[in-house]
Formats: sequence, structure tokens, C-alpha cells
Amino acid sequence: MATSERLDFSQPMNDLGMIGEDQRKKLIPKNDYKPTNSYSATNKDAISDGDEFGKGTGTFLDTANGGSSTDVFERINEIKINEYQKDKPYTTPTA
Repeated sequence: MATSERLDFSQPMNDLGMIGEDQRKKLIPKNDYKPTNSYSATNKDAISDGDEFGKGTGTFLDTANGGSSTDVFERINEIKINEYQKDKPYTTPTA
């Protein structure tokens, strides 16, 4: 039977480790997802509501309507140049 060793993820405190600790102290306070505001499907920053944060719509696999404001803007711009639309659908050539 195979045995497993316990992994040790501790790092020596050298110059790189000290820089990492400083950066962590700066970046972690920026995270606004805390136990009282956890990131979930009901979080205001998860829902696509016209801002730059949300991506989802709350409907399972609804990829046509979600996205940030930039995603929605770009999707509308791409549809403008699409040759195939509701009145001009894809067709198969006849033989």
C-alpha cells in the first residue's frame, strides 16, 4: 500500500518572502467579499446589472444576456456586423 508524506508549504523568510507579505497586506483589504458579504449568485457584484462587476443573470447557463457593461456593449456591436440575423438565418446550400 502506498504511503503519503505530509506536504510542507512553509517558506523561508527571505527578501522575496518579505515582499510577498507586504503585497498581501496591501491587497487583502481590497477584497470586499467577507462572511457578511460573501460572493454568491445573489451578491450584487455577481449579477449583470449594468456595472463592470457582474457577469451572471441568475438563470442557469444564460450566456446570451449576462456580462459586464463592457461585455454587453461589445456583444451588441458584434451583432451589428453579423451577416446572419433572424430575418437572414444560416442555410445549407442545395446540391
